[in-house]
Amino acid sequence: MTAAEPDRAFDADAAWRVHPRVAVRPEPFGALLYHFDTRRLTFLKDPRLLGVVRSLGAAVDARGACAAAGVGPPEQPHYLAALARLAEGSMIVPDPGRTP
Repeated sequence: MTAAEPDRAFDADAAWRVHPRVAVRPEPFGALLYHFDTRRLTFLKDPRLLGVVRSLGAAVDARGACAAAGVGPPEQPHYLAALARLAEGSMIVPDPGRTP
């Protein structure tokens, strides 16, 4: 990480959103995410993960997005780990305009 790059440490209790330069294309297997700045293509191989990603903008935090997508507490660690990987790749970013 460079000094000009923001800290992307994933916090499940914070508000997140899809990066404005990321296109989300639903597919039968889940979705494709394409970041126009980095040219990174990411495959979501789980339709429920797509539901979580789509819920991020309306949820108070990442845990709330999981709940809104029907992901229960026993399954959340798996989905939160996937969101952390998306944050590392700048596919999702913190939403400082919304605080939990």
